[in-house]
Amino acid sequence: MADRPSPEEQVRALYDDAESRTAKAMEQLVARPAFGEVLAWSTENVLAVGKIATDTFDLVVRNLRLAGRQDVNRLARQLNRTEDKLELVLQEIENLQDELRSARSNGSSRSGSRRAKQTS
Repeated sequence: MADRPSPEEQVRALYDDAESRTAKAMEQLVARPAFGEVLAWSTENVLAVGKIATDTFDLVVRNLRLAGRQDVNRLARQLNRTEDKLELVLQEIENLQDELRSARSNGSSRSGSRRAKQTS
């Protein structure tokens, strides 16, 4: 009875045998050139289906007249240009205000000196 392996050992041996056979079969499968071709085709098909899905989604959004990605990008560019122009206008207004203040201060100092000359 000591010569017979226990059921646990038998299961373990069967598992190891199945694992080694499966590993050999997978190695043979992967070693073939056809496996690489099938893998490449599968990858191409997955990417193509993904592109079709995103194009279809964009088309659905466009047909529903919702703002799509391209619309949002275009509006963002327009908004940036408008903000830049507004910043330039604000800078010019500040420059004109500074010139007006300096002109007023120069004019008030001149008129003050004229008044002092007239009263003397």
